Amino acid sequence: MRKSLPFLAVTALLLAPAAPAFAHAKVVSSNPAANAAVAAPERISVTFSEKIVPAFSKMEVTMPAMNMGVPVKTAFSADGKTMIATPQAKFVSGAYVIKWSAAAADDGHHTAGTIPFKIK
Repeated sequence: MRKSLPFLAVTALLLAPAAPAFAHAKVVSSNPAANAAVAAPERISVTFSEKIVPAFSKMEVTMPAMNMGVPVKTAFSADGKTMIATPQAKFVSGAYVIKWSAAAADDGHHTAGTIPFKIK
């Protein structure tokens, strides 16, 4: 009986169904793009690899050199993969950072990051 235990354990592992692998929401594109130098945008967007949960996702735009934030109104695309921020104030020339955080709709995993860009 003791010799058959390892065989049974290996057989059970081989026959057990694989657990699903969950991917986390990753940035696939942004507008402005990372490190881009652009004219003042009317909208800023970050698109993810999968649906995100709006209630647990957000975006901020900051100007670190001036230690200030740019007020934005945030919305989400119909497919649930893109956060869209509409600036509520005018941009001035300088370096900005998009700070985002997102919760994936499939597993709730929270990710965050930054995207630097410049206004000409």
